[in-house]
Amino acid sequence: MTGVPRGYIARRRRTKMRSFASNFRGAHLRLNRMITQQRALVSAHRDRDRQKRNFRRLWITRINAVIREKGVSYSYSRLMHDLYKRRVLLNRKILAQIAILNINCLYIISNEIIK
Repeated sequence: MTGVPRGYIARRRRTKMRSFASNFRGAHLRLNRMITQQRALVSAHRDRDRQKRNFRRLWITRINAVIREKGVSYSYSRLMHDLYKRRVLLNRKILAQIAILNINCLYIISNEIIK
């Protein structure tokens, strides 16, 4: 089959994609298929970092919500400060899982740290 060049809309789309690829080198700058693949790689690389950031925010929110249920005077920041003072090696991911699955265990941990 012959390749159909399509109309001006496709040309405008390709021109727009080419403007985004101005800082690429070689074929990644010139070929349309390579431009789209390169942009996908850039997005994937950027979003892997964002995913780590978003999960950390989620864990902090979960821990803070469970800690504040017990009493308004105790907060996430004070809990983390006390954990570091006591040298307890629990990261935010583990604390968030404890907060979801077993709230009483998190209360026991925080009460031991407060003492």
